[in-house]
Amino acid sequence: MKLHLITVGKPKLTYAAMGWTEYWQRLQHYHQLRVTHIPDKQNDAAHLLATMGTAYKIALVINGTQLSSPELAQFLDKQALQAREVCLIIGGPEGLPAEVIDQSDFCWSLSTLTFPHDLAMVILLEALNRASTINAHQPYHK
Repeated sequence: MKLHLITVGKPKLTYAAMGWTEYWQRLQHYHQLRVTHIPDKQNDAAHLLATMGTAYKIALVINGTQLSSPELAQFLDKQALQAREVCLIIGGPEGLPAEVIDQSDFCWSLSTLTFPHDLAMVILLEALNRASTINAHQPYHK
């Protein structure tokens, strides 16, 4: 499956940059990946929507649908059958513009907890990796 991750900003803290790199490398075993890191100053709806293009759009928002790891695995499996790129977008510290959320196909919440922005980016990759190992019938997810 083709996954396009869009983040407003890059992981800046050392632990987050290391975590991003680790899970990005793991996730590459399962998907065709690309990433677009948007500068904070370009966190406007028009720019973000243009970057998302015609992909299936998943906005990461605190009040979105929460999925367990097996549910996320099923969700990704279902999206893979559509043969359409899946774009996941995680906003900056202030979140995503309302227009981006409104035009998304799905709103996903990693948790109702509030995470530091850098940590949320790492959690996103880890969750995708865990779901991918479930779909590949590998033991990591246990």
